[in-house]
Amino acid sequence: MRVDGEVVGALTRPGLVALVGVTHDDGPQQVERLARKIAELRILREERSALDAGAPVLVVSQFTLYADVRKGRRPTWNQAAPGPVAEPLVDAVVEELRGRGLEVATGRFGADMAVELVNDGPVTVLVEV
Repeated sequence: MRVDGEVVGALTRPGLVALVGVTHDDGPQQVERLARKIAELRILREERSALDAGAPVLVVSQFTLYADVRKGRRPTWNQAAPGPVAEPLVDAVVEELRGRGLEVATGRFGADMAVELVNDGPVTVLVEV
């Protein structure tokens, strides 16, 4: 992941990319549940979790996950929590994952990030907690 051409977060071996969006009513309870799901969800080869496999996780803050496109042609992000609310919660997810023994890389909150990934399978899972 790059910001202004500088690598700010990367995985050195296969792992998970977790795009994390925060909405207005998210809080500490959602942080713990989301981190547990990311760490323990058995979606890697041989039905292993990131925790089982010792796989690293790249956490990317992603407010655009809360885009509402039901009306018109221009998305709204009214359901996305504002930065001062979302940033500490994304940071808490990172710390919770690290506390579970996982290697975690991150981007830079609020930055225009260029994220590259190889979606193996491809497997993409939406986790709402």
